[in-house]
Amino acid sequence: MDVKTLSVEEIKEQLEQLEQERLDLANALEQRQHQGKYDLAEQIKAMIAEHGYTVADITSLLSGRKRRGAAAKRRVARQYTGYMDPDDPSHVYTRGLTPGWMKAKMQEHGYDPGSKTDREAFKMNVLKAVA
Repeated sequence: MDVKTLSVEEIKEQLEQLEQERLDLANALEQRQHQGKYDLAEQIKAMIAEHGYTVADITSLLSGRKRRGAAAKRRVARQYTGYMDPDDPSHVYTRGLTPGWMKAKMQEHGYDPGSKTDREAFKMNVLKAVA
């Protein structure tokens, strides 16, 4: 079909037909996806029953609550590297705000305390890592 020869009304009619086809296809897609989820859920239920469990036994494991608890435990157990001033062992920096002694020492060595890259380089090149 050559659209150059169609009238305004014919073009509008064609657009309406295409829009209706698009809506029909979108509806069919949604229905297939819904049916696919339903079929998958039925397969999963059958597998759960086959292994001798109930759906509630398994879904309680999928809620994510236990994973959050484990993550919180990992956060508590995390150890951070400390950095000690080799000239003054009483100056130790672990994390957080940059202490005054460290800022002064960084400036002495030509590092910018406001630059994260410089702070990291300073810790690696000047300070001593401690556990």
